[in-house]
Amino acid sequence: MTIRVLIADDQEDVRGGFGMILGAQPDMTVVGSAADGIQSVELARHLRPDVVLADVRMPGLGGLEVTRLLSGQTRVVVVTTIDLDEYVHTALRNGACGFLLKRSSPTLLVEAVRAAVAGDTMISPQITVRLLSRLRERDVPPPPPGEPLTEREMEIARLVAHGRTNAQIAAELFIGVGTVKTHVTNVQRKVGASNRVGIAAWAWSSGAVR
Repeated sequence: MTIRVLIADDQEDVRGGFGMILGAQPDMTVVGSAADGIQSVELARHLRPDVVLADVRMPGLGGLEVTRLLSGQTRVVVVTTIDLDEYVHTALRNGACGFLLKRSSPTLLVEAVRAAVAGDTMISPQITVRLLSRLRERDVPPPPPGEPLTEREMEIARLVAHGRTNAQIAAELFIGVGTVKTHVTNVQRKVGASNRVGIAAWAWSSGAVR
């Protein structure tokens, strides 16, 4: 399957850069680009891309509002230079399937698009670690997993909590990416998480990560 992507950003060089990165992937094609939020919503409804990359700050409509308007119609990954917790929370509440800082690596951008298509949510590692580490400050332990995690599953849960991608985990543990995905799925089921963010939240709040 070819993943169809729409890029929405008011900076031409950003649109061009993202287009080159995604267009170089064998399973992706950029079907359009928009320089403002209103145009991005119109194009998304007309072109029906699988994923929209939306900048937070754009003329007309910002990426957070674009996310809300497209929720339930297409998957949106929010990208920004602004590292504010408020933006992250609002984006996820509005239905975003990812939140990336523009300084993220090209690999992370590609993985975020693929994760969105797979129904997962990817957040820039530095944001994830900062937000989820605060769960420990609340001192409210999560319920124990439905069944114990294996040693390998616990190891992978810790790496997910530190913001590692599947490819990074595979390289670090010398196992295949497919094997990592299987372990991640098992961990999600055992701890009752709906995605990687849920795994990370469980790991931080349970004390599995220190």
